[in-house]
Amino acid sequence: MQTRNKFFDDMSQLMTNAMGVAQGAKDEAENAMKGMIDRWLADRDFVTREEFDAVRLMAQKAREENAELRARLEALEAAKK
Repeated sequence: MQTRNKFFDDMSQLMTNAMGVAQGAKDEAENAMKGMIDRWLADRDFVTREEFDAVRLMAQKAREENAELRARLEALEAAKK
């Protein structure tokens, strides 16, 4: 009976060690993938959210000014006729 317990203890220890190795491999794979994605994103010319919002606001203001100028131009053309 003593040998059976030793066998199960050894198997349990082996499985615990295997799970530790598997967890380490998973963590290493995740870190490698994250590093690859970070490098890929860094190589691209993506803009930050702040830059995007600033350009969006500039475009919105330009559209509003364009609409105002169009209305003034149409009023001038109507007055000229």
